[in-house]
Amino acid sequence: MKLTLKIWRQKNNADQGGFVSYPIDGISKDMSFLEMLDVLNEELSNQGEDPVHFDHDCREGICGMCSLYINGKPHGPQQTTTCQLHMRSFHDGDTITIEPWRAKAFPVVKDLVVDRSAFDRIIQAGGYVSVNTGGVPDANEIPIPKRIADEAFDAATCIGCGACVAACKNASAMLFVSAKISQLAMLPQGQVERKERAEKMIAQMDSEGFGACTNTGACSAECPKGISLTNIARMNREYFSAVVSSENV
Repeated sequence: MKLTLKIWRQKNNADQGGFVSYPIDGISKDMSFLEMLDVLNEELSNQGEDPVHFDHDCREGICGMCSLYINGKPHGPQQTTTCQLHMRSFHDGDTITIEPWRAKAFPVVKDLVVDRSAFDRIIQAGGYVSVNTGGVPDANEIPIPKRIADEAFDAATCIGCGACVAACKNASAMLFVSAKISQLAMLPQGQVERKERAEKMIAQMDSEGFGACTNTGACSAECPKGISLTNIARMNREYFSAVVSSENV
């Protein structure tokens, strides 16, 4: 396959940045998208040019590191992670536009790499179960209805890639935060810190500069793990319940 790659190049966060076009040939349809970028970077290195910087790690659709905006969609034309996207999804002669996530809370580090540590700080604010929450019995000793267990598991499949933020016209992180709140709020071990968790995580989300949710639904539609919008509704209930409880104290 012969392709033209129109890639966003930016030296650092202070640099204005811009698109640079690269012709590339000999790409197999069986290559993953990241393998195709590896081929490009090898060519650039051989020519003495700075390779294109992009995030990646497991390349198995699990870690959420691969975060590319491809032809106007997070992770590209299929509802999967960039590392699981294969070149058979494109055609010989195509021009492929590749950009970083665009969000105030995700500043560009270099080229296609963005700083997503805002997600880490949201988790640090309350997305966990403390060791001192009390003598809660082991999970295997507490019967949990299958429906609840399934919903908690579905929420826990969020890999924190940030596609929801990239897809949202407001750069909202509501789907990510709601998934992290839901996976703990529905299980016995998460009950002790349930209200405090919702308040702290949402407060941190707001302080990071993410936009508000306007129920467009693009986040769920583009999420590679199919996280449901019902998690946002659940998060709102958790938050309102926490606020009302605090006001009544």
